[in-house]
Amino acid sequence: MASTQKISTRIFVLALINATVCALCFILLNYFGNFNAGIAFVLLSTFACFITSLLVLYYFYYVDVTYKVNTLTEKIRARFLTNEIPQKLNQLEDEDGLALLEERVDFLIELREREVKHFENLDSYRKEYLGNVSHELKTPVFNIQGYVDTLLNGGLEDETINVDYLRRAEKSIDRLINIIDDLETITQLESGELHLDMDVFDLALLLKDIYSALELNAAKRNIKLELARKYDKPVLVRADKFRIRQVLVNLITNSIKYGNDNGSTKISLNYLNNDVIVEISDNGDGIDEKHLSRIFERFYRVDKGRSREQGGTGLGLAIVKHMIEAHNKSIKVESEPGKGTTFTFSLQSAQD
Repeated sequence: MASTQKISTRIFVLALINATVCALCFILLNYFGNFNAGIAFVLLSTFACFITSLLVLYYFYYVDVTYKVNTLTEKIRARFLTNEIPQKLNQLEDEDGLALLEERVDFLIELREREVKHFENLDSYRKEYLGNVSHELKTPVFNIQGYVDTLLNGGLEDETINVDYLRRAEKSIDRLINIIDDLETITQLESGELHLDMDVFDLALLLKDIYSALELNAAKRNIKLELARKYDKPVLVRADKFRIRQVLVNLITNSIKYGNDNGSTKISLNYLNNDVIVEISDNGDGIDEKHLSRIFERFYRVDKGRSREQGGTGLGLAIVKHMIEAHNKSIKVESEPGKGTTFTFSLQSAQD
């Protein structure tokens, strides 16, 4: 698409060509026809023809075409680029309407290509998600079925296995309930049905309470739970305390489950503008870069075998992400194989 400057040049050239043709016609009529006109008449008529052509072409482009181009450009902006800063009126330099339209059309083409790719990925993720849901639900169901069949076929009278198999069935039932509860929580978060109970509380005190509750689990693997500082003064935030507790318990529990023996998990709290930044770091095996973009997907597991052995549902990080986003905040993960992993999110500060 040509720019406004190029089209203006073309208008001038077309008008000049038209005037030249008119001049040639008058000259030919003088030599071969009965039309007798002086050189002054020919020059005047040529100039008049040039001006007339220039005005007609100028009107056609700048009044008609430019109006339509600007209208179309504004429709694109209003429909697809609502976050764009509107162009100022009475600018010192003229806006190149065609160049702007070309830029926005190129953007829409690129946006459309990204959407097509996104939907292709969504379709692939949907199929993978359905397969994961099916697998996660079938595993405990089949386990329960196996234990019950064994008990019904004589195992119930065998004191060496009856209690053991009932406990195993109970464990599988608990796992099944946890998966269903987590799926229900995610559904409520995505649909907006889960309402937050916003309150002001001391985040540092909550962390110390969670550390005390998880200290025994960490001690089994000699993992040290520590805060970056003592945090003697309250670190007040405005959030849903119950949901943030779930987020912190999930992230800290993951660091214990997947961290290295004799390792450590450290949490730091820092102020940034009107937010409190929370960083949860461990010195575990880390996560390969190819997994980082999908780490918050439902049922996505970096190490599937190890994750299932640890008893997780595969929904914990997905729930964490949704809960943070429900607070209008975001969470990110940084990791490097062999150097550990850091999860970072923010909460609204309630400090005076």
